[in-house]
Amino acid sequence: MSFKVKLTKLVIKLTPTKLIKWVANIILKDIAELTGFSFDLDARTAYVQVHLVGEPEAIEVWLEDFAIIGEQESYHLIIHKAKANRIWLDNILSRIVEKKWKIPVTPQITSYLEFAAELFKPESSDKKIAG
Repeated sequence: MSFKVKLTKLVIKLTPTKLIKWVANIILKDIAELTGFSFDLDARTAYVQVHLVGEPEAIEVWLEDFAIIGEQESYHLIIHKAKANRIWLDNILSRIVEKKWKIPVTPQITSYLEFAAELFKPESSDKKIAG
């Protein structure tokens, strides 16, 4: 693991949730409010709770065991587990889990994808992944 990845993981761990919510809510103003958030890079888990403007209840999404896989000159995103508190969103998530989703690569972002692939490298490569 490179020094840059170790440093990034440390920064992610030390970034206060309140700061993330504050910045997200500035960006999402008049659209939604981020009311809950957690992200654990080591455990490969993420949780987001968003209250859309005009909706009575918040939407919650849980992701587990996600990775970016670099293969030759292409990159793929894989999410092994995902669920939501809305049936329609849960159904959408069920169609995208356990599949490799190709990330479009342009010369301008190649170095960033190399870094992201190292940062989000899968724990083990023994899991079956649909294409």
